[in-house]
Amino acid sequence: MIKKISKNKARQKRHQRIRNKISGTPECPRLSVYRSNSHMHVQIIDDVNQKTLVASSTLNLNLENCGNIEGAKLVGADIAKKALQLNIKKVVFDRSGYLYTGRVKALAEAARANGLEF
Repeated sequence: MIKKISKNKARQKRHQRIRNKISGTPECPRLSVYRSNSHMHVQIIDDVNQKTLVASSTLNLNLENCGNIEGAKLVGADIAKKALQLNIKKVVFDRSGYLYTGRVKALAEAARANGLEF
């Protein structure tokens, strides 16, 4: 009998495979994305020192329609501005097991357009 795995459990398994391969350092921290139905959360993390360097989300920006691509673009631009203020230019992108389409892609492209390299 085939056992079904929920979408979130499958995402968590993909995320664990990704995290086994990538890690943030002080020179090149990790840009981690969390996507819920209604919000986007992004952190830049130094895994060596176990510190969150910069964070942004649609909740912090007080957006009206935040569960869409436009909200993701604003969060990507905001995290890039905050990172550049701390002289963080290069990061490793951690999509957290989410597919690289839609809001995740929009966030990444907005961060790249505003100066982050990954």
